[in-house]
Amino acid sequence: MKRATMLFIAAFVLAGLAVYQYVAKEESSVTAAAAGFKPKAGSEAVTFQLPGLDEKNYAIGGKQDKLTFVNFWASWCGPCELEAPDLQKLYEKYGDKIAFYGVNATKFDKERAARQFVDDHEFTFPILMDRKGDVTNTYKVDTFPTTFLIDSSGVIRERINGVITIDEWERLIEQYS
Repeated sequence: MKRATMLFIAAFVLAGLAVYQYVAKEESSVTAAAAGFKPKAGSEAVTFQLPGLDEKNYAIGGKQDKLTFVNFWASWCGPCELEAPDLQKLYEKYGDKIAFYGVNATKFDKERAARQFVDDHEFTFPILMDRKGDVTNTYKVDTFPTTFLIDSSGVIRERINGVITIDEWERLIEQYS
């Protein structure tokens, strides 16, 4: 009886380790270069890939042919609500001149609420879903909204924590594009 109990416990522990190994090996959406990444102006942006609300996969980072605008947000965020109309206006004005993305911090949000937020604000730019929180963590986003302007060489030019005026956004976009 004692031996059967010990075998059962050993099998249970091994099964637990197997599940842990499987989950730990799950592929991350962020490149290995993220280990020493410090997301501030002048740093090279870490590339990442996330699915969009439209079910397409988007690869962001590296050398691009234009300025990239990446805005991290959450549906429950009051300042994000305040900023939302300006983001759509910026996209309508500069969408052909810059790559424009919203990244929902889905790990800290509800996907249904995020979809409703997008519908309510009639966003027409790509909305990416950071379901695991890997990209949000890699970019060390701890306040919402947080926006990065990444130049065509893949270098972060601006990190904006919080809301700024549409005039300030336009000045920065013109400066870096």
